[in-house]
Amino acid sequence: MLKLALVFGTRPEAIKMAPLVKACQGVAGWDTRVIVTGQHREMVDQVLELFDLEAHYDLNIMSHGQTLNEISERTLRGMAGIFREWRPDLVLVHGDTSTAFAAALAAFHERIPVGHVEAGLRTPSVQNPFPEEANRRLIDVLAHWYFAPTERAAENLRLERVDPDRIFVTGNTVIDALLSVVEKDFEFTTPELRRLDFNRPILVVTAHRRENWGEPLTGICQALLEISARSQMQIVVAMHKNPDIQAVMKGFLGSDANITLVDAPGYKEFANLLARCTLLLTDSGGLQEEAPALHKPVLVMREVTERPEALEAGTVKLVGSAQDSIVTAVLQLLSDAQLYQRMSTAPNPYGDGTAALRICAILQEKYK
Repeated sequence: MLKLALVFGTRPEAIKMAPLVKACQGVAGWDTRVIVTGQHREMVDQVLELFDLEAHYDLNIMSHGQTLNEISERTLRGMAGIFREWRPDLVLVHGDTSTAFAAALAAFHERIPVGHVEAGLRTPSVQNPFPEEANRRLIDVLAHWYFAPTERAAENLRLERVDPDRIFVTGNTVIDALLSVVEKDFEFTTPELRRLDFNRPILVVTAHRRENWGEPLTGICQALLEISARSQMQIVVAMHKNPDIQAVMKGFLGSDANITLVDAPGYKEFANLLARCTLLLTDSGGLQEEAPALHKPVLVMREVTERPEALEAGTVKLVGSAQDSIVTAVLQLLSDAQLYQRMSTAPNPYGDGTAALRICAILQEKYK
């Protein structure tokens, strides 16, 4: 019997791990348990409820204003306590969060093998994005199994001299999650979203990364005000729960009648908003994979991306966080029908929605 632990603490991790939890819990004879750190408390709870998942262990580390060191310290201590009570044969972590790195390190200290879901993503600098780029590289140093979403990610690992027999190209589990919740006739429950006119163009915006805190976030808000003044596009800003980010956005954008500010909607609401919007402006990593699956162009407010496949496919364009660059890119997509058509119809390189089943099948083969 395989004793398998799946660890996550943020909303994006929970979304991407949910299909894998379901797949692995469906294997007869396996003891599959979910460990939640609670790094994003409320948002993770929403995902658990949506996908009908139970947390077998909950570290509940969330604290206002927590630092990266505090997140790591609490996760390490909490994971060590769990491993004293229940020792899994394999720990699966996802992506690039501080939760994922600390959980992988805790397992490594106990000589428990680690599987890295979404392994092999890279940017040129360990500082960008911060701290995610360092986290994912460090996890890949510690891991035993590598589940790469694309061939490019797998090649990155091979170039770092990871044993090719431990690397598997699976697609990305976020596509599995996304396709499971989008509904053609979905009815929104969030009042602000119910009031939108879906016969008019809609720009959906998310911004939360640490690299965009401070002056860059100010530039992003000023860009949205200019877009509002120069177009008829409805702008929906899905605000991260971080109160400091919300304070800036509300201060700049709260009085513009054409800009709708909403607390980050539940995943199902947000996925269906993506399915019905015109385009996406974001600094998110995962949304660079999700929006193209729904044929939505993505403008990324970062200088680099660890998802070059999306750039090469033409589904994504980097625009940085400068006001002029953002405004130019958005208005160009609105006015250039051919450009919009190219970006919205380019093939999504991140899989077909069966990544979780592939990963589960690989583990069944390895742990017969």
